[in-house]
Amino acid sequence: MSDQPVAGVVQSLWRYPVKSMMGEAVDLTRILESGLQADRAYALVDKSDGKVATAKNPRKWPHLFAFRAACVEPLPSAAIVPPIRITLPDGGVVTERQPDIDQVLSKALNRDVTLAAIRPSLAAATRSSAITSSGKAEEYWPDVEGLDIRDAVTDFELLRGTFFDCATIHVLAATTIERLRSFYPEGRFEVARFRPNIVLDSVGVRDTFVEDSWIGRTMAIGDEVRLKITGRCGRCVMTTLPQGDLPGDRGILRTAVQHHRANVGAYATVLRGGTVRRGDRVTLDAD
Repeated sequence: MSDQPVAGVVQSLWRYPVKSMMGEAVDLTRILESGLQADRAYALVDKSDGKVATAKNPRKWPHLFAFRAACVEPLPSAAIVPPIRITLPDGGVVTERQPDIDQVLSKALNRDVTLAAIRPSLAAATRSSAITSSGKAEEYWPDVEGLDIRDAVTDFELLRGTFFDCATIHVLAATTIERLRSFYPEGRFEVARFRPNIVLDSVGVRDTFVEDSWIGRTMAIGDEVRLKITGRCGRCVMTTLPQGDLPGDRGILRTAVQHHRANVGAYATVLRGGTVRRGDRVTLDAD
């Protein structure tokens, strides 16, 4: 590892136990073949049409970011579907084991939903051709100049056997956030808007979108984990939505579109799992 180019160190780690709800930062986690342990282990499903709820369509799901999901520690070492607690907009807390959880969430969302868990047998085989079932969701494309689709809602399929949209891991360089902020200083560019799993404090990079140079390469994190960086992460309306103390701001997405074709961060797949920690050294194989 010492002969490989140093990309940086792990600045923060994030998981989102329920798709499109706010998640949690952790100091240590395991990475499994299916991604960060407990990440997108659950999702809400609309009982009226069977589609997975996502903040990508805020016209249909305007309040998902008012909910926060967290795991109940400690997690079994290989658990894909963990015990969780969900904090509701009114401050109430429910767990996945409550028999009335669907009714509670439906009332809070004013829409008839069920809390669905990923099937571990499918999550462990996301790259298998035997997995044929895909969930469907909807995406609203805001009227932002430069987007291929504008002011329209489209359907898309989730990654087979999972609740992921495109990939099981999302990696983001802190310098990319800084670069976007320099183009639009009045915007609140914060990590939470981009929902990454791994944020890197990059080494020696400032005036570029460094993730572009990672694509196609193998990233080593600490002593165990190896990721394959597969492509750029295209951004959507979720980056513009209010959450916590962050205001709604369409300028966030507009800036990403204008300066990097709406790409912020990179997608990855897991070559070898293991434990990752904040502060772990990150290297890349040679170009």
